[in-house]
Amino acid sequence: FPATKAILKVYDASDADMTVKITGYQWKWQYEYLGEDVAFMSELATPESVIYDSKAAKSRENYLQEVSQPLVIPAHTKVRFLLTAKDVIHSWWVIDLGVKKDAIPGIVTETWAYVEKPGIYRGECAELCGKGHAFMPVVVEVLEPEEYQQWIAEKKAAAAAERELANKQFTMEQLMARGEEAYNRSCAACHMANGEGIPGVFPALKGSAIAVGPIEGHLESVVNGVPATAMQAFGDQLSEVDLAAIITYERNAWGNDVGDLVQPIDVLKFKQGQ
Repeated sequence: FPATKAILKVYDASDADMTVKITGYQWKWQYEYLGEDVAFMSELATPESVIYDSKAAKSRENYLQEVSQPLVIPAHTKVRFLLTAKDVIHSWWVIDLGVKKDAIPGIVTETWAYVEKPGIYRGECAELCGKGHAFMPVVVEVLEPEEYQQWIAEKKAAAAAERELANKQFTMEQLMARGEEAYNRSCAACHMANGEGIPGVFPALKGSAIAVGPIEGHLESVVNGVPATAMQAFGDQLSEVDLAAIITYERNAWGNDVGDLVQPIDVLKFKQGQ
């Protein structure tokens, strides 16, 4: 009986102070702060040059446990997590928070955490989810409640500013610079930094029919994905600015040199079916 009471308490995510939706992708996490209009992707930040250099890897304290953006939550707060996945089964595991929960496509599961001590907590995907399984870390930054309120206010302002950029016209140089950074963060794991892909596994973009063909086909592939392949739909993962920059970069990098460019408003209109 005492054990049953403890188990029921462990699984009781009700009366939470805030809710974060966590979506697993191959191989990254998306965090959405429900009711705050804040969402972002968290991806491995360890450079490829370090991953395949054993000497450089050993010199890094948190090898393969650095991310582009950590999940940030306040201390002394009951945080409810809703978990799902877009492709295969993942598992969100942060051992110091006492949380390990599967993220299953088509199903939403829930768990919670209450952290008393601010700091950095690290975890990983605990489900064998594909070739990039080892490159799917979890980093949670716990702030004092006052610091968290400042952080969420800044994220909301940044998200609003990013949406405003959808109406801005960028130069080719600006798109290429941002596109290279966004490509290396979100695309290079499969298509490689040189655009040559992995033969027999992930297709090359260098000289490909998609990257040098009509822009509409390129938009369709990146925004909506390619059915029955590993190519994900990035329309809900990245901003219109990042999507425009990545497509422009892919069309003009590695000798593709198509010469055209895509503006954020083009991506927005494509999403809206215009």
